[in-house]
Amino acid sequence: MLQKNVLFYLINTVFNNSDQYIYFLEMEFYTNIESGKFLDLDAFSRHYILIYFVIKCLKIIIPALIVLVIFRQTITWQLQQFWGASGDFWQSRWDIILDTLGEDPFLYWVYGTLLETFLVYWFFGAIYTILDLVDKPAALKRYKIQPGTNEPVDKDRLIKVICYVLFNQVIIGFPFATFCYTIMLWRGPPPLRTLPTFHWVLVEMAIFLIVEEIAFYYSHRLLHSRYLYKYIHKIHHEWTAPVAVTAIYCHPLEHVVSNLVPPFLGVLIAGSHVATAYLWFFLAVLNTLNAHSGYHWPLFPSPEAHDFHHLKFNQCFGVLGVLDRIHGTDLLFRSTRNYDRHTTLLTLTPARQLYPDKKD
Repeated sequence: MLQKNVLFYLINTVFNNSDQYIYFLEMEFYTNIESGKFLDLDAFSRHYILIYFVIKCLKIIIPALIVLVIFRQTITWQLQQFWGASGDFWQSRWDIILDTLGEDPFLYWVYGTLLETFLVYWFFGAIYTILDLVDKPAALKRYKIQPGTNEPVDKDRLIKVICYVLFNQVIIGFPFATFCYTIMLWRGPPPLRTLPTFHWVLVEMAIFLIVEEIAFYYSHRLLHSRYLYKYIHKIHHEWTAPVAVTAIYCHPLEHVVSNLVPPFLGVLIAGSHVATAYLWFFLAVLNTLNAHSGYHWPLFPSPEAHDFHHLKFNQCFGVLGVLDRIHGTDLLFRSTRNYDRHTTLLTLTPARQLYPDKKD
């Protein structure tokens, strides 16, 4: 009977009670977990604490699944129609590329990947950089996450960032891409000539997201250990208010472990086509530029969590925030106004205006 009551309490707490109460419960748990003390709640045990966090994960996943199921038919039908109607178009253009450049997979996996990520990074990174340098138009400053910072950005610091980034992209990027190509050959990539189907691309994207969240979160937390932070990761955290091109401003070892390996792992596990890898790397580069941009734009994914990480150092280590929620590494973040602003803006009104700082 006691076990049923505890389980019922857990479910009721997670799905019905307020976020403030859950936050209080988590704070109590994390405060006492290291000393071996647990909440004095109906003989709360480790077993039920595990259940508690599983249910919390379900609280995040279930609503997303419900929305996906509701809109699945409409969304996938529309996208599949587009993909199907243009499938011959994309395949024919891919055939032209292969007929023109040849079918050497090294060319596409190594040089193609390096060229794509380099161009995407600097095309969009240049837009942000120009915005940070000229510090105009003033109307865009309304979307700054940390107002008053990098207005304009320090040119000497920016030059240092650019040098580091170019070194990581070229000197580190080429041997790593070659290594990844070798691993992919061992894994066995799909035929180069045939593009993947629409549904399989969706499946792979889901795999990429999950694998990157896991790999990036734990590698990132490892970099925050005392020794690795002092000698490696501290470089990246020189910018407490980051700008877009600082996304891969870091020690070369960190660039490999935390920036290159997590996105590639999903591609390796899924045995993806190089074209799918191009799409994924394109999205990954855009996401990291946005996360470090210092701006919270309308309709863009919220960069509030990672910006808060740069500000406070020991919060929000992940990409999606799922593992941060499970491990409690976002407790401080969720107690601040930044968390209220951590949403995709569906209006032109800036997040700081929608959720102004609380007065003391």
